[in-house]
Amino acid sequence: MTGHKGRMTGRKAIIMGATSGMGREIALQLQGRGWEIGVTGRRTDELERLRQTDPSHIHTKMIDVTLPDAPTRLMELIDEMGGIDLYLHSSGFGRQNTQLDAEVERQTVLTNALGFTQMIDTVFGYFRSSGRRGRIAVISSVAGTRGLGPAPSYSATKRFQWTYLEALAQLAALQHVPVSFTDIRPGFVNTDFLGGTSYPLLMEKDFVVSRILRAIEKGSRVAVIDWRYRLLCAVWQRLPRWLWERYALRGVRLP
Repeated sequence: MTGHKGRMTGRKAIIMGATSGMGREIALQLQGRGWEIGVTGRRTDELERLRQTDPSHIHTKMIDVTLPDAPTRLMELIDEMGGIDLYLHSSGFGRQNTQLDAEVERQTVLTNALGFTQMIDTVFGYFRSSGRRGRIAVISSVAGTRGLGPAPSYSATKRFQWTYLEALAQLAALQHVPVSFTDIRPGFVNTDFLGGTSYPLLMEKDFVVSRILRAIEKGSRVAVIDWRYRLLCAVWQRLPRWLWERYALRGVRLP
């Protein structure tokens, strides 16, 4: 993999958060294309089930991104694989939380801000010290477009991820680090993350995964999935703040 625009030619990737949902499907897709992959998550039984599908090409490591040992464990996996060309961050947490339950807000910030930062910084440091060319891809969300009243910490932490990747892209240019970035912003996807609840503009997992892989392959810097969400986000961004804060999402259910 070149780390810039062009076809994916690399053969080593780590998917953070691959025990379920889109992360798991992306891991299986890459493995099916002949990639050597590292899969991580908190559910050791699911990690072992994945490893057993192809023990020669799938490496596993139990990692909780919110814990202090997460960076060390991630570097252990990178070393075990002899380096990587692609890191995909698919670990996240979020709930609708209009009552501002403190534990929901705390867990969201821990996972989507602290955990995210620990992992992204570790991989950035790997590419900087090794000089190996590669790509960091993150599944964030269209929720970062504006502050969402039904999900305050979720929308805020997704915006944090957008800004953090932008800052690291600039830092990589300043320090001549051979790493590129892809910020993947889906809307509602039909996975266990939504808890089986019906949502508007719901997309199927297979469709979204195919668009994610295409965005990485093309070397896209930002990929909003799909055209309906691109249009919706464009409208959201143009609404004046007073209108957004008073009326924009009345009656709309969000995760």
